[in-house]
Amino acid sequence: MALMPVADALSAVLAGAEPLPEEMVALDAAYHRTLAHDLAALRTQPPQPMSAMDGYAVRAADAADLKARLKVIGEVAAGRPFGRTVGAGEAVRIFTGGVIPNGADAVIIQEDTAVDGDHITITEAASVGRHIRQAGVDFRAGEVLLAGGSHLSDRALSLAAAMNYPELAVRRRPKVAVLATGDELVMPGSRPRPGQIVYSNGYALRALARAEGAETVDLGVAADTVEATTAGIRRAREAGADVLITTGGASVGDHDLVKRSLEAEGVEMAFWRIAMRPGKPMMHGRLGAMRVIGLPGNPVSSYVCAFLFLVPLIRALSGRKVIHHRRASALLGRDLAANDQREDYLRARLEAREDGKLIATPVTQQDSSLLANLAAARALLVRPPFAAAAVKGSECEILTLPE
Repeated sequence: MALMPVADALSAVLAGAEPLPEEMVALDAAYHRTLAHDLAALRTQPPQPMSAMDGYAVRAADAADLKARLKVIGEVAAGRPFGRTVGAGEAVRIFTGGVIPNGADAVIIQEDTAVDGDHITITEAASVGRHIRQAGVDFRAGEVLLAGGSHLSDRALSLAAAMNYPELAVRRRPKVAVLATGDELVMPGSRPRPGQIVYSNGYALRALARAEGAETVDLGVAADTVEATTAGIRRAREAGADVLITTGGASVGDHDLVKRSLEAEGVEMAFWRIAMRPGKPMMHGRLGAMRVIGLPGNPVSSYVCAFLFLVPLIRALSGRKVIHHRRASALLGRDLAANDQREDYLRARLEAREDGKLIATPVTQQDSSLLANLAAARALLVRPPFAAAAVKGSECEILTLPE
């Protein structure tokens, strides 16, 4: 089977990926969830003109001249409005967030006054509207402030709360199950015997999925048998997984049993080899409503493929408006040879020049087993198939990696 181009493989992974059903959750539970619908403010903020400073609410006409002397007739604190109207020659002590009393149209900050008993003398002239937050300066009732498909950040939750929403309609989290395969894998903290390696892929994959708002299920490590792999696939279905990620066993050796196990369970395979580096032996298929992505076992290949294919899939299932990674421009930090027929994703370090331009320097060793280089990288430098040799300082495309 010919190698599938990366763009075609991504289109196949995303084909038919519709947003999952919505559900209502409390604000605290909505962090990093996807808003199901546009959200309009239920109130005006602030609802009345309010003081932006500690000082005195006055009529600007009475405080236009230096040395004007005004009588203090009361006090306004946040949450305790003043019940009278400010008349000629009068002032009201006011604190930040206090409602501007009727009759007042300016605030003199306390530093610009001299206090003498129940009177103040103006030392800085007032102007209409000075130090007043007008009603609706932040937002008004009915104004759409958060768009459906938004990924809810900490700041968005604060805004939703101010809009007077105690709960939000969000898309259900995609459930991503991760199944590793390989007799050679042992868990962190173990003492590996000769030929064994410590399992690491699942920790990155689950963290990557959770960072995108998914719920994750750890299916552990299956032995290199069709029976064990098949049992893991069935556990994913029983757990209600929307996506099953397998890692390892995606190649074509005698012990790479994932494809055989998936097909034995009825998975319809869309592809199993991609024209990319790292990550050529990646698989994708469907098992009923569950989508399956078979990742290579090498940790760099596993992570890069998950970053390129799983992340956009999670975003699509979550109903996000923006599902694709945004590419950025940088300058090459070293010369690169011509590329072959596979699209290359080179781990690269990033640094910013004084003019703000990014320099992307690919790490010297790009072997797909080298985790230290992956952890040190801040971007993937993208090279199209058959790209010509490139010299240091020339333009290149990058995908920045999560911090």
